[in-house]
Amino acid sequence: MTIAAFPNAMPIHGLVGGLLIGAAAAIFLLGSGRIAGVSGLFARATGIAPGRRDGAAALFILALIAGAALVNAISGPIEQTFMDNWPVLALGGAIVGFGTRMGSGCTSGHGVCGMSRLSPRSIAATLTFMVFGMLTVLVMRLIGLGG
Repeated sequence: MTIAAFPNAMPIHGLVGGLLIGAAAAIFLLGSGRIAGVSGLFARATGIAPGRRDGAAALFILALIAGAALVNAISGPIEQTFMDNWPVLALGGAIVGFGTRMGSGCTSGHGVCGMSRLSPRSIAATLTFMVFGMLTVLVMRLIGLGG
């Protein structure tokens, strides 16, 4: 299935991936009573967050990596392209990390878990992520750094 305006889109893959992410978040919430925000889980798994390390968080992060490896083994490598401007990539990563910390969560925590709970904070955060993502793409293309 292809979409004329987006020739590289893979809607069935996106649908299946979204369903699996939602199922994983729901299972984690029902099983542990905690939100499956990856940035928070990573912080708890590595001990960079205040408090003690969380074994469930570490298991969730390892399962994410194992899931990606499993998909790679079954369907072959996923074609991906990154710009070769490492300083821009590093700056972008640092800004995302700062924004995630400032917003008390990442896109998975706010976008998947918070939005499904109709959390006003998560709705505002997700809208902010989307607006600034679109603005970033626009600026990158205007200055010739985007594809």
